[in-house]
Amino acid sequence: MIPYGRQIISDDDIAAVAAILRSDFLTQGPVGPRFEQAVAERVGANHAVAVNSATSALHIACLALGLGPGDLLWTSPITFVASANCGRYCGADVDFVDIEPETFNICPSALAAKLEAAAWAGRLPKVIVAVHMCGQSPDMVRIADLARAHGVRLIEDASHAIGADFMGGPVGGCTYSDITVFSFHPVKIITTAEGGMALTNDPELAARMERLRSHGITREPDLMTHAPDGPWYYQQLELGWNYRMTEMQAALGLSQLGQLDAFVARRRELAARYDDALADLALRRPGRQAGACSAWHLYVIRLDDRTRHRGVFEALRAGGIGVNLHYIPVHLQPYYRELGFGSGDFPVAEDYYARAISIPLHAGLTDDEQSSVVDAISQALST
Repeated sequence: MIPYGRQIISDDDIAAVAAILRSDFLTQGPVGPRFEQAVAERVGANHAVAVNSATSALHIACLALGLGPGDLLWTSPITFVASANCGRYCGADVDFVDIEPETFNICPSALAAKLEAAAWAGRLPKVIVAVHMCGQSPDMVRIADLARAHGVRLIEDASHAIGADFMGGPVGGCTYSDITVFSFHPVKIITTAEGGMALTNDPELAARMERLRSHGITREPDLMTHAPDGPWYYQQLELGWNYRMTEMQAALGLSQLGQLDAFVARRRELAARYDDALADLALRRPGRQAGACSAWHLYVIRLDDRTRHRGVFEALRAGGIGVNLHYIPVHLQPYYRELGFGSGDFPVAEDYYARAISIPLHAGLTDDEQSSVVDAISQALST
């Protein structure tokens, strides 16, 4: 089976993790901060907060922005459920904005119309989570302008997009947002096994996220309610969580970060080869966002004939091609249906779901394997 995605672990990666196992610190040591600094420098952000998953990063990002009960978060329906669940963790309500059919990201025109209606109704979102689907930035210029005009805070869920660029700058620098989140899950561009990171240029947001990832505790005397009882003293200032990243994860991430350019270059090469090889088949290839250069976490095709969707998917799986589907529209999940969402609410997202297939794309995919994928797709569509 040719998988749709997989990690690449080098001997240097293994050595980096082994060195931690022989060291004094398995958690809360010096490597975590080094990894944070390296990622922040790579993308041009002032602060980075490493955590145990991108889901955790989204959660503390929402909390740092003050999202809570009675507030509203908007995001894309075509994303992993975590992009919406982070709002529910905070007790907020969640709604969605339909996608652009070609980029699979939030449609700025739909967002503008929905914000205008929400402003008229007096029910604007407090936070928008703008997903970088498949590794490609949405139109963050328009989205940021709209958010700013309505006083809405903005999180970039760039879980797919470390190594991507937008308008000539790296995704993650928070040029357009309050906070950007990366994922380091094994199928992402680089991995820490499980792990994530929140980046920001705001020192207060960074400090609060650092507390929230570690039980809401501080050891900073200036933040305490009274002078420390002694050098052992700490205070819990608010309810937090244990979302810390281990030293082993950070060491793996730091080693993987040195391979980021090579990984992204290979993914872009493979995506270009797919563009050429699939051009004459009865499907639609991924569209491009102006000003964006994708990191190509995923390559998603959409079938011209949606009635053949399941049959083609199953034929590819049966032929040893490990295709997948990213994603089931979040508003159609049973949990969100119980909150009042249903079929027909976001028709572009639902049409995408009826046609989309994620085909193999990862830096370890060989040219021969890619040719096998193309041949299998061609055969499945012709039968």
